Parts: sequence; structure tokens; C-alpha cells
Amino acid sequence: MNKNKFYVFLGWFVFLFIPIFAITLFYFNEKISTDPPTETVDKDKDTENDSSDSDKDSDKNSNDEKNETEDSDENSEDDSKNNDDSDKDESKEIYWGMDSASTTDDKLYSCAMESFGDPEVWGRYLGDKDDVSIGLDNEEVEFLHEKDVKILVIYNHFEDAAGYEHGVSEAEEAISFAEDLNIPEDVAIFGDIEPNYPVDSAFLDGWYETLANSKYNSGIYGVFDEDSKLLEAYNATSENTKEDTVIWTADPQEGISTKDNAPDYKPQGPENANIYGWQYGQDADECDIDTNLFKKEILDFLW
Repeated sequence: MNKNKFYVFLGWFVFLFIPIFAITLFYFNEKISTDPPTETVDKDKDTENDSSDSDKDSDKNSNDEKNETEDSDENSEDDSKNNDDSDKDESKEIYWGMDSASTTDDKLYSCAMESFGDPEVWGRYLGDKDDVSIGLDNEEVEFLHEKDVKILVIYNHFEDAAGYEHGVSEAEEAISFAEDLNIPEDVAIFGDIEPNYPVDSAFLDGWYETLANSKYNSGIYGVFDEDSKLLEAYNATSENTKEDTVIWTADPQEGISTKDNAPDYKPQGPENANIYGWQYGQDADECDIDTNLFKKEILDFLW
């Protein structure tokens, strides 16, 4: 090849190659600058996903906290309702009633109702005792039961509460009175021991053991203040007498009241005893009655 042809070839090569090279270089530079790296895009995508997941978790936690708050409020409402129900149940633990030495007829019952309130329990005596009390009879039993009033049974035919054999004989007479009236089993008979009576633990044991061996239960009524002979005698009785005797106490005296204005149930009596009744008011002026409060446990011992 001569020099002239060589220079002609070289000229055509340069003329054609340089523009093609420039165009190719420009194309790749543009592609590189416009397409972001794959790794960066993925990272941004992961960041976006993490942010989305975080928002979801935050929303979920917020909902959980809301649910917990609602549950807590519901539980608080339930606790409040349960407390209200408990207060209502507690108010039903105490029953109001009367006792009287006179026969309960329409006149006495109406007087008591109008002056004091509707009794749930009424204490009445077995047999007549001259100048002291008129005994319960079948007509009166029917009258009280028709009024949905439960009868507390009282025996008061003694004025000396000393000696074991004496306790036995008085309990036997009380059982006889109860059987004559067809008083059902498990009813308690309350021996009335007044503050001026002689009393000892032997009498109380004899009274209890005789009734415990019958179809009836043992009950004692009296004043059990700290200085009373009755409290001293009771504390000296057998463990069985203490455990099974039902106590109806007349201490302390708060005075006659209506049913709605009755005091809180705070009787005075032997420690750890079954103090299920409290005669807190005596000798009403309007009617021949005394006023009482009773724990619900006494219902098992009434007629």
C-alpha cells in the first residue's frame, strides 16, 4: 500500500470511529446517571417497610392499650357493682323484730306496725306466767305465720338458775310446752335468765345437755355485761355448751326505736359466743313490745 492510500484509509477511520465512540460513551454515561444502584433502592424499600411495620406495631400497641384501658374500666365497674351487691347482701344479714309478753293480735300488731315498722321476728313465751307473760297459743302462731313473721320461742318459768338438776328439770318442762304446741325440731328454746336471778354454770350445762338430747336446741337470754353473774357462769360452762348454745343478749340498751332507725348490730356478750340476737330497746310506751336485731344465723333456730 502506498502512502497516499494509507493516509486516505486512516482519515476515513478517524472520521468514522471518533463519532461512534463519542456517541457510545455519551449513552453509557446517561444510563449510569439515571439508573440508581439496586442496593440503594432495596435499602430505601426496606426502610420504608420498617417504617410501615413500626407504624403498624404502634397502632397495634395503641389498640392493645385502649383495650386494656377498656377492660380495666369494665373491671372497675364490675368491682363497683360487686361492692354494691356486697353492701346489699350485708344489709340483709340483720333482721329487725320485736318480742312481747302479751298475745299478738290485730290490735297489738297494728300498733307495732304503725309505730315502729314491719317485724320479721317476734319473740313469744311458752305457757302463762302470772303477772308476767301470757303464753303462745295455736291461734297466735297461725296469726304470726300468716304475716310471714318467724317466732322466737322463750321459756321463763323459773327465777333461780342454779344447780345442774334444776337446769335439767326446767329444760324438760320447756320441751313439754314446746311439744304441746307442735313446735318443730331444731327450733331453739331460750331460757330467760333475768339479772337478779341466782345463776351458775351447772344450771346452764344441765339446760344445754337436756335440750341437746331432745329435738330442740339450747338458747339463753339475759344481760351479759362485764360484771354480770350470767357472763361469769357462762364462761365456766363446758365447751359443748359454749359451742352450741345460741345467745340472745339484752346488753347494751340503746332504747326503743323504729325499724328504720335501729342501731348498728353491736351487742355485748361472751367472747366467741353465738350471739345471734340483741334486744336493744325495752318497754315501748306506745305498745307492749321490745325492739330487737337478729343476725341471719338465728333464722335456723326460729319457728
